[in-house]
Amino acid sequence: MEKAYTELENIAKAAKTASKRMAYVGTPIKNQALKNIAADLLSNSNAILAANKIDYSEAEASGMNTAMLDRLLLTEERLQGMAKDVLTVAELPDPVGEIIEMRTIENGLQIGKKRVPLGVIGAIYESRPNVTIDIASLCIKSGNGCILRGGKETINSNIALAKVIRGAIKRAGLSEEVVQVVENTDRALVDRMLKMSNYIDMIVPRGGAGLIKFVKENAAMPVVAGGIGVCHTYVDASADIEKATKIVYNAKVQRPTVCNALDTLLVHQDIAAKYLPSVVSELNKASVELRCDEKSTAILQNCGLNVKLNPAAEEDWGKEFLALIIAIKVVGSLNEALDHIDKYGSGHSEAIVTENYDSAMRFLNEVDAACVYANASTRFTDGSQFGMGAELGISTQKMHARGPLGLKELTSYKWIIFGNGQIRG
Repeated sequence: MEKAYTELENIAKAAKTASKRMAYVGTPIKNQALKNIAADLLSNSNAILAANKIDYSEAEASGMNTAMLDRLLLTEERLQGMAKDVLTVAELPDPVGEIIEMRTIENGLQIGKKRVPLGVIGAIYESRPNVTIDIASLCIKSGNGCILRGGKETINSNIALAKVIRGAIKRAGLSEEVVQVVENTDRALVDRMLKMSNYIDMIVPRGGAGLIKFVKENAAMPVVAGGIGVCHTYVDASADIEKATKIVYNAKVQRPTVCNALDTLLVHQDIAAKYLPSVVSELNKASVELRCDEKSTAILQNCGLNVKLNPAAEEDWGKEFLALIIAIKVVGSLNEALDHIDKYGSGHSEAIVTENYDSAMRFLNEVDAACVYANASTRFTDGSQFGMGAELGISTQKMHARGPLGLKELTSYKWIIFGNGQIRG
């Protein structure tokens, strides 16, 4: 094991050294590196997909659940999407070196802030090979080094992707040491990595609740964590039924295995009798399992629909299903909806569907979550969908960043002060 620890330390040292040089690399070189990555993802698709097929087959044979298998899978279409996102990152403004809040104070000093990279970003994640590309591309553009430690279930995919990344950035004139992938899947290395605060400036865990909890409790450096998404949509008394049906169907069905998918539907009692049959009829087409409270059960039992209704248990409120399952509750007011979300929400993504401006603004103002929507699907909580190209993760914390983490969230700042001989009296 000592050999593995030494190799990890060497990786971390190399990333730290390379990151110091990255802080001064010009934007054109970084953009060219990203363009190379996008092109090479497509030109090397056969090798990448072959490696992913090995991972997928082994994971499936081991009994991995459907949600995790979906996150693990790469396809030609997904590779094209990844390449497109990398190009979007290349097109975004470079935050490094940006001068912000410059002002002149009474004694003539000019004081402001200059954006600088964080240094080395460590990422520990499960099952998602696309994360390898997302994090690498964001770190390159924001002038950071990165150390990527994926799970054993995706090791072949990550090695193939890392080979593409390192080759692409080397052709652009960057050190390939900027992007490091930990190929040893021994879990003991995760614990060692979390103690390397002299090399790693920030850690981002992406995966299940267990992984995130472990990282937060054991890391010696700052952690930006999130990703656990218990997402609600509240259909208000004034909601447009057709609009609300489409939004809820999309939020639940479009891709149910991800953190921004809908888990609990809250419906105002004044609209429930009209709305629930409409939305359940649509959800039933996708074979969504319904877990209903007593009021929604009573309405649906008497509406003429031939659907199976399961009684909601207490543990269904506040649960991230990551599957075609939805909990449904009828509430008496906006206040009750807000109280339910406050009690059971995870601070990820919450939505209201309403035609009442005051209700929409109350919801936006009072719900404490990273992303709060009025009349839109929670499925948009995503760096790519927000125009950020990709995301390092989705933070449900408030320090130092919240929601999808993009380029600016991967920078800090330093104060810069211009004087003309001023001395302090």
